[in-house]
Amino acid sequence: MHPLALFLLRGVARLPLPLLHACGVLLGWLSWLIPDPNKAIARRNLELCFPALAPAARRRLLRRTLIETGKALMETPLLWLAPGNRAMDLVREVRGGELVEQALAAGRGVIVASPHLGNWELWGLYLGRHQVTTLYRPPRQRALEELIRTARQRYGSTLVPTDARGVRALFQAVSRGGMIGILPDQDPRDEAGVFAPFFGVPALTMTLLPRLAYKSGATVLLSFAERLPWGRGFRLHFLPAPAGIDSASVAVAAAALNQGVEQCIRLAPEQYQWIYKRFRTRPQGEAPLYR
Repeated sequence: MHPLALFLLRGVARLPLPLLHACGVLLGWLSWLIPDPNKAIARRNLELCFPALAPAARRRLLRRTLIETGKALMETPLLWLAPGNRAMDLVREVRGGELVEQALAAGRGVIVASPHLGNWELWGLYLGRHQVTTLYRPPRQRALEELIRTARQRYGSTLVPTDARGVRALFQAVSRGGMIGILPDQDPRDEAGVFAPFFGVPALTMTLLPRLAYKSGATVLLSFAERLPWGRGFRLHFLPAPAGIDSASVAVAAAALNQGVEQCIRLAPEQYQWIYKRFRTRPQGEAPLYR
């Protein structure tokens, strides 16, 4: 990374969280007021996932989504580069933390699935205290790779590649009674996936997590880091996974996985990554859902 860019990121990381969120609000309003491809994608996703919501309510949710997206962008340098325990100090509350302790005590391994909801960077840092193993895909901006890898591993996380070697590492870690973390709500595209309902819309859904759960017998939890208002920090949530997520039937397991993701999103719908084309891949013969 260019030294000047790194200097600027370090400068942003030293700003107080309320100020960073204020800048994020400004970015969100700009996205709302000017033509923005992300706004069009988010609007389409909200139309698909909340068809019963009144148009005015959906517009408000869209505006709040863009604002939360701006906050997420501005707070990321702080989470990557904040010195000492400053990032962990932003965790103000943990709900369901006893589920993690109980699952680890059982010795069967723990799979923690986190949607792209709230701030998943902080989620990964927090789980690093349990020596979590997570998949890692290098960023498109290669100059950021060393920075991101160092940042995500500084509290104890282990990153493994998104290939067969990485999948073996995940299985080995959870089979030893350890913890693994997976972001389960992206279109797997060239990887293994099946269509399962997501807010009532068929979505290509990963089979990796259900297969790991079925083969290992590990406990599966859902989790996310909710952003608190006025820059007050974050609230970590841990929830039990829906029944069937470890089913031998990948169709049943994928449907349960998406059900769990929906359960998390409904707790903070404006903080979900609606700007992502979740329904990009369609069943054979079905028309595209995005222009």
